[in-house]
Amino acid sequence: MKMEDIAKLAGVSKSAVSIALNGKPGIGAETRERILKIAKENGYLPKNRALMRDTSSRSITFLVFTNSGIVLEQYYQQPFFRELIQYIEERSRANGYSLVYATVDMRSFEEDIRTLAEEKRGDGVILLGTNLDKRQIEEIAARLTSPLVVLDTCFETLPVHFVQINNIMGAYQAGTYLCGLGHRNIAYIASNIRMRNFDDRRQGFYTALREHSLEIPEANVFSVAPTILSSQEGLKNQLTAYLESGRPLPTAFFCECDYIAISAIKTLGELGYRIPEDVSVVGFDNISESVIVSPELTTVHVEKERMAHLAVDLLIQSIESEPVAKNKIMVDTRFIDRLSSAPPARASTAIT
Repeated sequence: MKMEDIAKLAGVSKSAVSIALNGKPGIGAETRERILKIAKENGYLPKNRALMRDTSSRSITFLVFTNSGIVLEQYYQQPFFRELIQYIEERSRANGYSLVYATVDMRSFEEDIRTLAEEKRGDGVILLGTNLDKRQIEEIAARLTSPLVVLDTCFETLPVHFVQINNIMGAYQAGTYLCGLGHRNIAYIASNIRMRNFDDRRQGFYTALREHSLEIPEANVFSVAPTILSSQEGLKNQLTAYLESGRPLPTAFFCECDYIAISAIKTLGELGYRIPEDVSVVGFDNISESVIVSPELTTVHVEKERMAHLAVDLLIQSIESEPVAKNKIMVDTRFIDRLSSAPPARASTAIT
């Protein structure tokens, strides 16, 4: 049997078969499972053994739980995670480890955790913790017997290695920047899906405003989906209702992530507002799309490469020496001033 035969039986392309056999992201979990099942049932043995991971080689598993919060089934296509994966794979390879992928649907959390623990894939696990809560991470850590590093969140009371963004610092930088430009009537666009990173960003931003004797009234807080790059009807309706109440449009919007910021720019544009002439927009993450959108997005840069390298290095240390003490590593952010922000063009009356 050839790869072409497996592709026909599975109803997919040959490249999809290659991705599944190679253990790489790029196809859905159900498709991957179907391809691997067909290959196994038909005794498929590739001519190029490199397509199948040599179980005797050293490997790191990148574990992701999808369909919960901001992490979608096609997470590897989301800009932030795509960059993280690239840096993790490069660092692993440079240290003599291959990177394999394990994707678990959150709807089968308990069952798949047991399966992962029994299979013990790889020498160690980097767990994407973005959308996971404390209880979930605690349960995963208790089940897995391999060394574990959790990336992109942190729970200080868990005896687990964590590598996270300094979310409070990043949002504080954004708040300080907007206040420094002279903005006083500032709005906050939050994700309607909550997670630890977003809560920390809100804390940092509000802290910066309080230091400048400012508060964000509840009327100036909007809520939208965090994974849509196009304009959002929901945000348009919220802004329209806000303006119809007689309030002046805020002169600046801080958004909890770049997806929300780009969506806000498009939504405000459809309402007839110019960025940054009428209103400034600031995001968080500095994804690749932030320099493609017009105007280019002012945002908080997350050191994704640094985080990925730290996670891989910490995991390899745990694999090779098993340190007793766990580490909580926080990586600082850097503010990026681009074209979507400017001093307020008009006086704005603060809402009380």
